Amino acid sequence: MKGSIHPKGYRRLLPSLTALVEFESAARLSSFTKASHELGVTQAAVSRQIKALEEQLGVALFYRRYRSIQLTDAGKELNKVVASALQKISGVFDKFALEADEREVVLGTTAAFSHFHVLPRLSELKAEYPEIHLRLATLMFTSELHPDEVNLFVRYGDGTWPDGKSYFLFDEEVFPVCSPSWLNNQPHITSLVELASTDLIDYDSTLEGWMGWNQWFDLNDYSVPKLRYTLRCSLYTDAIQAALHGQGVVLGWGRLVEDFLATGKLVRVTPHSVKVDDSYYLVVPNGQEITQTIHDVMSWLKQE
Repeated sequence: MKGSIHPKGYRRLLPSLTALVEFESAARLSSFTKASHELGVTQAAVSRQIKALEEQLGVALFYRRYRSIQLTDAGKELNKVVASALQKISGVFDKFALEADEREVVLGTTAAFSHFHVLPRLSELKAEYPEIHLRLATLMFTSELHPDEVNLFVRYGDGTWPDGKSYFLFDEEVFPVCSPSWLNNQPHITSLVELASTDLIDYDSTLEGWMGWNQWFDLNDYSVPKLRYTLRCSLYTDAIQAALHGQGVVLGWGRLVEDFLATGKLVRVTPHSVKVDDSYYLVVPNGQEITQTIHDVMSWLKQE
């Protein structure tokens, strides 16, 4: 419209942001040299930027004395505005960075728990809490994780640990499982005697309460003779993979293999099982505040 005033964009009104940042640093430190060290540029580059700024504004910003500089009245006026503006900008960035950190939860688990229980449910977490960023800290044993490295643990045991406060997650039941193809090619297995003589897959039991076949048979009141395994694995994850590929029968920890059972990739071999005394717990390390984000992750993990 005739006679209307179109405001100029900031880019046409303001000098170089680099020049303003270098000016603020020099004004705060009262030195071109110190400003160059802080900003990682040469002293000559700082001097050139400020000289160009002075020429653009048409005023001197510094009194240049031997081995020292001092703000002029114009420099003081500009520094008051620039320093305040840069502080506000950096404050917003700090706020965003802090909020991003608060939305990230570092969850410490064993490899078996993360592979078989957490990862299959990540889509549910993203659907319910899309703003949460989960980072898995996965090791063979949760005892290898340090409390200051995580926001939350998943542990298996009696719920008593000195490095954090425990919250019950769910209990556990252990029973033999195998692939449907393996079971279809075997005589019908109904008894513990028949189970003990078939292709068993073993894994290393740990100090964290993982039982092996001998203990499982004992808890089922069967004194098993010496077992002969078709495969022995160091990791439970490998033992499960072997069972999925039809190598034999493995002990299925119910909470870990429930997805495989639901999809039919694994099936129970016999109705025999052991309901263990220990359970899974969520452990919040000592000194760790339960933020809303951590609370949401805990709620998600508790969902059946």
